[in-house]
Amino acid sequence: MSLRTTVDFLLYDWLNTAQLTERERFAEHSRETFDAVLDTCERIARDKYAPFNRTVDTEEPTFDGEKVILPACTQAAHDAYVQSGMLSAAQDHDIGGMQLPYSVEAAANGFFACASVSIGGGMLTVGNANLLMAHGTALQKQVFALNEFNGRFSGTMCLSEPQAGSSLSDVATRATPDGADHVQDPLGPRFRLKGNKMWISTGDHELSENIIHLVLAKIPDADGKTIAGTKGISLFIVPKKLVDSQGALTGERNDVALAGLNHKLGWRGTVNTLLNFGEGKYPVRGSSGAIGYLVGEPGKGLQCMFHMMNEARIGVGLAATMLGLAGYYASLDYAQNRTQGRPVGPSGKDPAQPPVRLIEHADIKRMLLAQKAYGEGALALGLYCARLVDELHTGDAAAQDHAHGLLEVLTPIVKSWPSEWCLEANSLAIQIHGGYGYTRDFPVEQYWRDQRLNMIHEGTHGIQAMDLLGRKVLLDKGLGLRLLGERMQATMARAQDPDTQAYAHALQHAWGEVLQATQAAWEGDDPALSLANAVPYMQAFGHTVLAWVWLDLCLASPGNEAAAVGRRHACRFFFHYELPKIGAWLSVVSARDATCAHMPEDAF
Repeated sequence: MSLRTTVDFLLYDWLNTAQLTERERFAEHSRETFDAVLDTCERIARDKYAPFNRTVDTEEPTFDGEKVILPACTQAAHDAYVQSGMLSAAQDHDIGGMQLPYSVEAAANGFFACASVSIGGGMLTVGNANLLMAHGTALQKQVFALNEFNGRFSGTMCLSEPQAGSSLSDVATRATPDGADHVQDPLGPRFRLKGNKMWISTGDHELSENIIHLVLAKIPDADGKTIAGTKGISLFIVPKKLVDSQGALTGERNDVALAGLNHKLGWRGTVNTLLNFGEGKYPVRGSSGAIGYLVGEPGKGLQCMFHMMNEARIGVGLAATMLGLAGYYASLDYAQNRTQGRPVGPSGKDPAQPPVRLIEHADIKRMLLAQKAYGEGALALGLYCARLVDELHTGDAAAQDHAHGLLEVLTPIVKSWPSEWCLEANSLAIQIHGGYGYTRDFPVEQYWRDQRLNMIHEGTHGIQAMDLLGRKVLLDKGLGLRLLGERMQATMARAQDPDTQAYAHALQHAWGEVLQATQAAWEGDDPALSLANAVPYMQAFGHTVLAWVWLDLCLASPGNEAAAVGRRHACRFFFHYELPKIGAWLSVVSARDATCAHMPEDAF
């Protein structure tokens, strides 16, 4: 079954996305216009991305001292992506957008990630612009966001620092007012920034006219002191090249210097940088420091940035999903064509018989079924969350409240679960290829290398787990848990035949275990111990969510069509092979097991 077939089923048969055209915002659309967008993206991905996935892996970005050099195929892919209109896909018609539902936009972008996640699309640029549309001034929207949507400018997010990593409380970048008249600048209160930012994807390149950095920094008081913790963090627009109030380049280079390129395990085609702000390499307007414009209120920067980060986390989950599916399709093709070994009959193997194809071996089917269950299940979850975003933006008041509550608990899962289990899928794809999978003669080793980043960026696995157990499941007295449980109960109530009833009973038991473990984790008075096993908790939570998703997909797949039979088998696999794992994970959570927390350092 092709990716497009799966996407069509999920969007139209399962999520009923076409029904969104009954809403005012999407009234000019139809399934035909949605299909046209999917067709266009699938074609560009096939023509401009897929043929060059290995090229961008082997021809890494280089820096000649003045500019970053990328292979020509990257510029061609970028230009084709811009021309497709996908940068402004969800935006209003009157600013050049298509007013697409996010679920359709997310599905369409999936084709690019499947073809070459390393070449990349517009996730950071779109997220950057969306943040400015939500929190920027009218002129900041006009000058920066709209020029990102039309492809003139690109965007980044600059959070991490070399000494701090994910600990944003320890941000050392400083922003000081740029002169007595700094509040009079039409682009926003003007500051001078000094500091270093690490792991900045697309931090420097020549693909667009300009790069708009969104930078977290702290504003010192008159005594040079800053507010401790994240409450003192502010957000700034720091363009690579300065612009006027009309968005035209002034010809001045801002004091943002590329300190180095990071050489990575995977995603080698994506530029990743260490940037120095205000080091004096490009002094601007007779003073030191990079010029930046305040976004929103001082000290509210992290709240603004989370608008971009949460959006990016769904995007990371879908990118992980597509890498998992890319490996699945490659190993399925290999297993269907490679002959090796002979079947075991009543009297053992008969060496006189011709060898059979790999896919005829039960263990190969096990590995293919696992990949299918991980990849297609993750895609369903990702598009389900994208559909919730559509409800959040265009549903009635009740639907918006439900979507918000569900997204609170599902966002850590939609980012983390595909990142972990589609990595396992990519490992299985290598295993099916055998020794060949470990070589660069086949693409599956690159998929694994590219995939390994997804458990790290946009919030590591551990951070997602602590966010889930330490905050999200506790919000509003467990509202998200209750809403999710209600969705699960509705699915279980539709399970009528013996097979699906058995799955429903297993899901009911699993969800009960999750709820019990959630309560048990917080019964003590030591929060550190409560969170010591947050990752096993998140693994069990995610597996239970995916079991629910697969049961729902199974119920939506009657008949003897091959695709429906495949989904039902994947559901069966998940309930028989995967869901039973949660008992071990939750046992340490419920017991508040201190094995890891109390391990003496010198004993390592």
